[in-house]
Amino acid sequence: MAVSAANTNDSYALKPLVMAIPAIRSRRGPRRSKPAKLHADKAYDQPDLRRWVRDHGIKVRIARKGIESKDKLGKHRWVIERTMAWFTGYRRLTLRYERKAEHFLAFLILGASLTCYKKLRN
Repeated sequence: MAVSAANTNDSYALKPLVMAIPAIRSRRGPRRSKPAKLHADKAYDQPDLRRWVRDHGIKVRIARKGIESKDKLGKHRWVIERTMAWFTGYRRLTLRYERKAEHFLAFLILGASLTCYKKLRN
């Protein structure tokens, strides 16, 4: 998770977030140090970002501006939209009250931890 400024383009956050993904432990085979695919919406459709992701050995699944419809990424976007809806259940995360990004990120991680705990408990 990361927090960025309000008026920045989402594409600036792609590289740091991909680089921050930890190694994925698997029951079978060696650890994977990177995801197999990257699903993103049209905001990330830039040739240099596509090239950078491909150079890291990740398949690119980014909707193209003006060519592809947004419906193809719908099942993957639904997971993100559902997660954001869970976060709105925590009043402090609905509106950003904290001035410092570190404080908001701490509450965001706490909300994610509580959500995971609730889902795993069931």
